[in-house]
Amino acid sequence: MIDRYCLKEMKKIWSKQGKYKRWLMVELAVIEARAVLGEIPSIVFDVIRKKANFDIMEIEKLEATLHHDLIAFVQNVQSYLEKYAGYFHYGLTSYDIEDPALSLLIEDASSLIIRDIKSVIDILKKRVKEFKDTIMVGRTHGVHAEPITFGFKLCVWMDEMRRNLKRIKSAKEELRVGKISGACGTYPILSPEVERIALERLGLRVAPISTQILQRDRHANYLSVLAVIASSLENFTVQIRLMQQTERGEVREPFSRGQRGSSAMPHKQNPIISERISGLARVVRSNALSSMQNMALWDERDISHSSVERIIIPDSTILLDYILNKFRYIIENLDVDKKRMYENLEMSKGLVFSQTVRLALIEKGMSPDDAYNIIQRAAFRSREEDRKFKEILLDEKEIRNYLSAEELDTCFDTEKVLKNISYILDRFGI
Repeated sequence: MIDRYCLKEMKKIWSKQGKYKRWLMVELAVIEARAVLGEIPSIVFDVIRKKANFDIMEIEKLEATLHHDLIAFVQNVQSYLEKYAGYFHYGLTSYDIEDPALSLLIEDASSLIIRDIKSVIDILKKRVKEFKDTIMVGRTHGVHAEPITFGFKLCVWMDEMRRNLKRIKSAKEELRVGKISGACGTYPILSPEVERIALERLGLRVAPISTQILQRDRHANYLSVLAVIASSLENFTVQIRLMQQTERGEVREPFSRGQRGSSAMPHKQNPIISERISGLARVVRSNALSSMQNMALWDERDISHSSVERIIIPDSTILLDYILNKFRYIIENLDVDKKRMYENLEMSKGLVFSQTVRLALIEKGMSPDDAYNIIQRAAFRSREEDRKFKEILLDEKEIRNYLSAEELDTCFDTEKVLKNISYILDRFGI
């Protein structure tokens, strides 16, 4: 992933140093397990633990000849171990090391993402409280529907992020697993007890059964969850982009001092962060598709998934970490124009209360179909004549036969339409 989208902590996890460090952790856990079981003298593990080290530049030199990074790593570490070198990587195949190490890396990356999501939820909750009574128009199909509050809209986003938090925790737990079971998963050299003890030391569960690798449905599920979370963020930021359109002008992304929106037009203040989130979410979704294609491997394993995973797993976690932080920044600093929100609500001249009037007519005895037709006709007149909806209704004799002017006024009471907003927000402790 290019540095532009890499935040410091996540970048460190997926660095070569981070990868080799975890490879070494797995190798040492296996040697420790063998010592615990009495297969090798305890002093062997003690010495290897002290001496074991690696040099990234030397590994890269070896790999240039060997064309196998794990073997290059093993040979480099063995060069530090002298007479104890034969104990290192004994009885192991490459993915006895790489798969448990990948699970550890994913666990670390997931912890950052979980922290990010919690932070997003916290700032959303804060702003839900701030705008819980800020009235705006709700839209369906991009068209005025009925009044809502901006706090209500933000609470919908907050609840979705709460579900995403559960999803990532579950996916992280599913991948807290490893295998140290040999070339085809049958423990031909090392015993299941070595695997159990080693993985226990690493904080991983033993896969009940594996081939040369962990089956890739786990990884596909994990990448799919990342894609869902990224898609949620895109959903929210698309709505921010719509609300920032000149014609609406209800919110604006933060715009820092000295920032420029256009190389040609000085007046431009564009929702560029939201647009960036939309674009990067597409990459995360594409990576999820690749992870599903990685599930279909030849027999007990081929290598077609390996090259793909070197890209899609680090990149997806890096991008999600980045866009979560960017989204939090947007929400925390979002400029909300309450006056414009109310003006936009008024723009449709009361049409947003059409359902309330229709139901009032039905309650007074008018047939549902007649009520719908009369209200629709009045609504169309309101738009065509550019007059307030209530004025048109007062002109309609059929309506006045059922509803008095005072009863019509009640139908246009915004507080009545929004009476259950507080009840909804109470579910979230707001």
